[in-house]
Amino acid sequence: MNTRYFTITDPARESAAVEQAADILRRGGLLAIPTETVYGLGADGLNADAVRHIFEAKGRPQDNPLILHIPDASWLARYCKDVPETAYRLAGRFWPGPLTMILPKADCVPLVTTGGLETVGMRCPDHAVTRAIIAAAGVPVAAPSANTSGRPSCTTAAHVREDMDGRIDGVVDGGPCRVGVESTIIDLTCTPPRLLRPGGLPLEELRAVLGEVAVDKAVTQQMAAGERPRAPGMKYRHYAPKAPVTVVTGSPRASARRLLAALGERDGVICFDEFAPLFAGHIVHRLGASGDKLAQSQHVFDALRTFDATDVPAIWAQCPDSAGLGLAVGNRLKKAAGFHTEEADGAFVLGITGGTGAGKTTLLRALEKRGALVLDCDAVYHEMLRTDAPLRADLTAAFGDVFAPDGGLDRQKLGNIVFGDAGALVQLDAIIFRHLPRALARRMEESGARLIALDAIKLVESGLGALCDVTVAVTAPEEVRVRRIMARDGISEDYASARVRAQRSEEAFRADCDAVFENNYPTPAQAAFAAEEFLDTIIKKSKEE
Repeated sequence: MNTRYFTITDPARESAAVEQAADILRRGGLLAIPTETVYGLGADGLNADAVRHIFEAKGRPQDNPLILHIPDASWLARYCKDVPETAYRLAGRFWPGPLTMILPKADCVPLVTTGGLETVGMRCPDHAVTRAIIAAAGVPVAAPSANTSGRPSCTTAAHVREDMDGRIDGVVDGGPCRVGVESTIIDLTCTPPRLLRPGGLPLEELRAVLGEVAVDKAVTQQMAAGERPRAPGMKYRHYAPKAPVTVVTGSPRASARRLLAALGERDGVICFDEFAPLFAGHIVHRLGASGDKLAQSQHVFDALRTFDATDVPAIWAQCPDSAGLGLAVGNRLKKAAGFHTEEADGAFVLGITGGTGAGKTTLLRALEKRGALVLDCDAVYHEMLRTDAPLRADLTAAFGDVFAPDGGLDRQKLGNIVFGDAGALVQLDAIIFRHLPRALARRMEESGARLIALDAIKLVESGLGALCDVTVAVTAPEEVRVRRIMARDGISEDYASARVRAQRSEEAFRADCDAVFENNYPTPAQAAFAAEEFLDTIIKKSKEE
């Protein structure tokens, strides 16, 4: 079959192309159409033979219902019986838009379209091109997502071409989808109304109009093999790339720590934007910022689909919370994983940083008194130099044979290479920052500790700050730091001053961190008391948030 491609941006000006696309539907053909959610694979929903071709082209199970797309709410009475006032109220509020309503079907709607059910899903898409095509065709368009069944849904015409070229009659390119996840499906045939599939319209907005809305168990868990789905996307494993997916729930930082600890060397990652630098060396696809649910909905299918062009053996994905569009994004990720999920631990991680002599030890000792696991990042790095094969291999590849015959690092040899070459020093830091977060995440997870502190001068530069629930800069006036270093290391004032001035400024540490502990107390006892009060405030505030 030769698939015909249409690019339509303005249906009023490109009426001939609209009419040609509509003619494919009237003749019983298959036409991929754009919507605001995902691309749909459309056919005349009243033509049983045409609808069967949808199932054949997708490889879709016959009991998986289809949705009828119409250009406006006035068409509801043509294809539904006993349309309730609630349906028109929802249509007036949310149509055109990403909302599908389950209603009793009219006799003219064939059972093949509804998966054998006496109900039908109705939707008015928020895409002018597709509404114009449906109106020109004069028939409701049954249209599941335009992907091969089981693959991630299509959010561009290029995705449709990957799956359907040569298998359908036409593809209408109406640009990338604005929402990126399928429509929300609400069942209006029961009381209270029931959410069958979360989608582009958040549950909170439905409840603002309807009051109580129940949530079907299929939203959060796999349906049993013998159960009949009442709407698309409820029963079968959807949206799945070739590699197995594991979804990690929990706070963004906690799930990032879990991914770092669990990742295999060649595994792929789907993560929020701010954590992507932590996974250098892996194939990473970004969902969007952890707080940007719309971006996540726009990117989730592209992230899943793109992995099929790679050879990753497994995929690990961060999952947003269930507020707003997060419920739909999380549902799609969990469907892709066959509901194989892991809950990240709820440890509270403090990142402690500051210049030499600032007094970090006071805060770290206060944390140890509370039973915290304190990880000295510099000490962990030096341990890795002896035991971590990937780190040692990267250092050797970058700088040559810098390890002594006994296996230890030849510090003088490496120092001669990097300390006289700014570019080499940047390269060394990049290697360390690539491997250290993984090692720390594994130590944190293996410990089982609920309170953890990371002690790192380069907390922010290394990316470790992204793993911390709160980052703290410990500061003190320059003259205080100089006196402390002189007493601790037995060096001259000039040398101590030079060490302090060679480090980042106090202002830079303050700017990079969430909180500041000013350690300028006259006695150790006063400093220790202040540290305890500071930690009480930080931990209490975090729990409240």
